[in-house]
Amino acid sequence: MHRKLVIILSFIYVLFMAVLCVYYYSKDATFEGSVAIGGIVCGAIPLLLALFTKMQFNLPIVISYLIFLVGSQYLGSILGWYGLGWWDTFMHLVSGAILAFSGIALYERLIHRNAGDKISPWFVFLFTLSFAALGGVLWEIYEFSSDQFFNMTLQGGGNKDTMTDLIADTIGGLIIAIRAGIRTRIKLKKGAS
Repeated sequence: MHRKLVIILSFIYVLFMAVLCVYYYSKDATFEGSVAIGGIVCGAIPLLLALFTKMQFNLPIVISYLIFLVGSQYLGSILGWYGLGWWDTFMHLVSGAILAFSGIALYERLIHRNAGDKISPWFVFLFTLSFAALGGVLWEIYEFSSDQFFNMTLQGGGNKDTMTDLIADTIGGLIIAIRAGIRTRIKLKKGAS
């Protein structure tokens, strides 16, 4: 059931971005058209994973990812909400949280099932926070590289923009990491009693 829902939701997003791509390129709005192409690629990731792998999907993460794409690509870039000033920081806060939840899902798939009662809540906290922060750093490397090699202006505010984005990513990840650490500690206490 989850796989079908992932396919349907991802397909709707890809189709929406494809329609926008055709529309904006027909109007010679190349920036919006290129963002729509990026939307097709980003939206196709869960679609392709659902069609060609046997992965078990964490539906809330996939839905959050697609909502994030709408917020960042459509609302932020195409409709210009990044011009509001606070939207970029908000999107980084959200992406930090989504990355942290993705880190938790990855962690749960990688650990041995019987290891759950032996893993420190501090490890879970640090892994989750580190995963979110690394995602933010990799994104900022992408923005910097795009600006340097393709004369884009993704880091419009320079160092201040980069640091604000990284702080927002880290805060989003920190909130979820604290939750994950506490949740693990509670599970350990229940298992010990």
